[in-house]
Amino acid sequence: MISMDELDKKILNAIQLDFPLVNRPFHTLGKSLRLKEEEVIRRIKQLQKEGAIRRIGPIINTRETGGVSTLVAMKVSPERVDEVAAIINEYEEVSHNYLRPANYNIWFTLSAENEDRLQEILKNIIEKTGCEARNLPTKRLFKIGVKFNIK
Repeated sequence: MISMDELDKKILNAIQLDFPLVNRPFHTLGKSLRLKEEEVIRRIKQLQKEGAIRRIGPIINTRETGGVSTLVAMKVSPERVDEVAAIINEYEEVSHNYLRPANYNIWFTLSAENEDRLQEILKNIIEKTGCEARNLPTKRLFKIGVKFNIK
């Protein structure tokens, strides 16, 4: 269980959609939250260590940059979920990795610079895990903005 106080929750809420694109973003965040820059950095590092924050970075529109992406669903036995998730997470091209209560229970988004690289990564993951996977490429894109209200 992740231990968060009210300031941690305020930081998480602040960085989701409006991360400052300036030379000292943590200073700017600190000013808006009435915290010192060092305190914001310390808290974010702790939240990363505890797993509340996986990464801070941009979301790139893969198609607009010439890349490709797909949704992958894998059938993983319950006792291997952590092992298989760790293998999937080895690839920086993987995002949105989550567990679902279904026969195909691990789902993740895979993006790459081209179709050959995407297929190579998918093949490697299947070989390393020995699990059945379904490649579910995008037919029509729906962009839904998500912002969690952390309380």
